Amino acid sequence: MNPAGSQLLHDEDRRALEVLRAYGYQVQDIQEIARDQRSFAVRLPARRQVLAPGVHFASETVELGGGAFTNAHTLRLHLDSVRVEAVSDADGFHLRDQCAADCVVAAVNGSFSYVSDDPAHQPAEPCLDFCCRAGTTVSLPTVTKPALLVHGGRPTVRTLPATGTLRIDGCLFDWVGSKEPGASAAIGNGTLAVFGAANCRIRYEDHPRTGFIRFVRAEENITPKAGAVVDAVVSRTAAGSHVISGVHPGGGADLFAGSFVLRADAADARELRAGAQVEICSIAGLAAGQLSSGVSLGPSVADAAAGTVPAYDESLGVSPFRDVRYARTLVWTTERAIIFRIFDGAPLTDSFRGVSPTEVADLLDREGISLRDAYHLDGGQSSKIAFCDSGRTEVVGNLHYLKWPQEPETAFRWRGVEGRLLNSCFVLRRR
Repeated sequence: MNPAGSQLLHDEDRRALEVLRAYGYQVQDIQEIARDQRSFAVRLPARRQVLAPGVHFASETVELGGGAFTNAHTLRLHLDSVRVEAVSDADGFHLRDQCAADCVVAAVNGSFSYVSDDPAHQPAEPCLDFCCRAGTTVSLPTVTKPALLVHGGRPTVRTLPATGTLRIDGCLFDWVGSKEPGASAAIGNGTLAVFGAANCRIRYEDHPRTGFIRFVRAEENITPKAGAVVDAVVSRTAAGSHVISGVHPGGGADLFAGSFVLRADAADARELRAGAQVEICSIAGLAAGQLSSGVSLGPSVADAAAGTVPAYDESLGVSPFRDVRYARTLVWTTERAIIFRIFDGAPLTDSFRGVSPTEVADLLDREGISLRDAYHLDGGQSSKIAFCDSGRTEVVGNLHYLKWPQEPETAFRWRGVEGRLLNSCFVLRRR
């Protein structure tokens, strides 16, 4: 790094240290955070406040035994006072920036999206499985998963089977997720199969500076080849509609080229031609046009604790539901409220690493919360809540976060306030 660059880095790190110390974290060296995060193992004082009518925020330290602990941050929102919106963006955004819009009270990180460290090979639609953006379904599920759906401003969490209907140039088809049992047989009966970024395989490789990198091999990132099928890549237009942008007889379509890929038996593939309009009609019996927003979720707390997570596979790389401690983000609903909670943690500490799936289940069970009705969102370094308090935006969760260096850079950049670039979140607005 040249001298001018070194000075800029020094100035940036100095400002970052000032911010961290104002938060109460006695960090001595920003670059050292990549190896040692014990300065973030701080038990927070209990905090309870009303952010707006019907919006309650609370923080507390939860002891886990053996000297380990986590800091729990909870947002409880009365649905008569607050509207919930699932926000997503293929280009990504920082969570706290969502709080700049009018009437926004808070925002919470969303669900699982594609993450790799190769900027040259990214999917056109990084949200994994179901995603509805501003009234338009932009990606279809490849397998049955829970989802948070918003209709008329009211959120509901339900299991979403990967089935439905769509039209291609006016011709109606049934579709099924490619990971669903019996999908191959369904194709032979005239049903279309859906592939997407959730079919990719994240690989890991050692890296001398960051420890590891995540990537996808482009030559592997295609639909399975088969002689008697035709695959159609479906892409979004600038106007927001869907069209077939590429046709691949025999399979081998790039999983990242469009929003999703449709596979048909070759005998039923007459409508799968470039330029054909695609209209999504229904998802699991729900009319697609009645959804205002939504996104697939992680497993229920009960399923994650039991290890019953077959729908969360190689597209996430290393499973986040192993029985180890990570930061976690959760969501559950009651008849009149929706609750988001973060269990915070920093992985490079001895005592403050977050919570395991079984610990999540134990903690929620003690509160009388149904483990079948509470769900995991994206955890780890994505876990964050941003909220408006007395005219300013405050953030909690993952204040140790660093942006990894990109070649030819060698330095980490502290981004604890901005957090990781997200592709989905939940925005909470005053009614």
